[in-house]
Amino acid sequence: MAVPAGVDARVVIIGCGISGIGAAQKLINRGFRNVRIIEATSRSGGRIKTGSLDGKLIEIGANWIHGPSQENPVFRLASHYQLLDKESMSEENQSVDIGGLPPLFSTWLSSSGEKLDADLMAPAVEVFMTLLRKSQEFYNTSKAPMSTVGEFLKMEALHISNKEWKDDKTKKLRQALFSTLLKLECGISGTHTMDDVDLATFGMYKSLPGLDCTFPGGYEGLINQMMKELPKDIVLYNKPVKCIHWNSFYRQTSSKARTHPVTVECNNGETFEADHVIVTIPLGYMKKHHNTLLDPPLPQHKLHSIQRLGFGTNNKIFLEFEKPFWDEDCEVMFLVWEDEYDLQNPVSDMKTAWIRKMSCFTVLKPTERYGHLICGWIAGHESEYMETLPEEDILHTVTQLLHRFTGDSTIVVKKLVRSRWFHDPYTCGSYSYVAKDCSGRDIDNLAEPLPLTGLNAEPLQVLFAGEATHKSFFSTVHGALLTGWREADRLLSHYNLSARTITANL
Repeated sequence: MAVPAGVDARVVIIGCGISGIGAAQKLINRGFRNVRIIEATSRSGGRIKTGSLDGKLIEIGANWIHGPSQENPVFRLASHYQLLDKESMSEENQSVDIGGLPPLFSTWLSSSGEKLDADLMAPAVEVFMTLLRKSQEFYNTSKAPMSTVGEFLKMEALHISNKEWKDDKTKKLRQALFSTLLKLECGISGTHTMDDVDLATFGMYKSLPGLDCTFPGGYEGLINQMMKELPKDIVLYNKPVKCIHWNSFYRQTSSKARTHPVTVECNNGETFEADHVIVTIPLGYMKKHHNTLLDPPLPQHKLHSIQRLGFGTNNKIFLEFEKPFWDEDCEVMFLVWEDEYDLQNPVSDMKTAWIRKMSCFTVLKPTERYGHLICGWIAGHESEYMETLPEEDILHTVTQLLHRFTGDSTIVVKKLVRSRWFHDPYTCGSYSYVAKDCSGRDIDNLAEPLPLTGLNAEPLQVLFAGEATHKSFFSTVHGALLTGWREADRLLSHYNLSARTITANL
């Protein structure tokens, strides 16, 4: 039987995260026979990384399925592989529309060691969340009143609080709570400060319906199931890529004639020829290595977009205790520094005050699965500084923090595990965000294949995928997966291939 043109094309995928795995799956399922994944590290999954603390599973990387509903391909896959519990898969859970912000049973702790009254804090939370939603409405509707989300939130929050709340002590406490929620939003957005996030573009991100859920057996279970469906020898591990030579630019020392337009050169000197290369590496790595990663170098407009787009760090510090010091129904403990009512940068001295950037601790549930574990969240340069500290220093500082905010000096941390995404040489941070003066065009530019249309060269030599290349779902696992599928579809369309033609002809 005739084999359709294209299935013998050589495709090399750089990066074995969910984007690269998704692209490989789709191409192979459609009949492509020469697909290979080159991975810099010794493992699959990329920024999906499940670890353990005292035998209990913890997520070092991606934590939730954001918006677990039928519109979310990660949810559909997780359901297909039966990786979720009944509650997460229920119709009710899928239909809850929370606008990306899950309702949580919160405890508010102050820096003077008091538990703040939830009713006292509620008006501040309502104001902040209303302003956050409003800041998303400037996209595609009207000209944003100022440059950044941070400027808008701080100015409006202070204006409303000064106007509405007359009692000075209450007002200052609620304004200090705004500061805590700004830190939390830094972690959600993956930025050092919301002053770096573009207000006009902020609403480009779309949240999906569904109450965010986790994987009882760990997020890596999804990666393992996907990998099982790929040929066993498809991934070459421990092969960092030095340079992608495209447009037949690479000159081999041997006299053998080159038959493919792209050559992938690894750090160890190995080379792999390809008709198409799909680059799925994190934007953080691209920012750091764009000068040497491609030869010829990236076109200027593409390079400028990489420089404009934001890529920040959000880390976790997991803590284990012999017994809980929090209430049974508590899901998150927010830390309110009472002297931060002016909403200025809370950290003046990194060495002594980095811990102030920690916004909250989430309680890992259910207790039957996790025991007594909480996870502290810290973003930005303080988070990056934390990565450089010895574990015993972090343990001491976090213990002092808990003593201060709970007023209980008997609390003892049993064990600690932290993530270190900024100093991971192949991620250089956590995920992307729309930085100041950034637009959707920058994401389009990043996703644009090389060579550009109109050049007299083989088309679609270098394609780009990964969460930073999705305009609506940047920073998410489902965004990463969708872009891997998008680039696979681009190649299928290029060769006029579909599931039907492959099945019919093989």
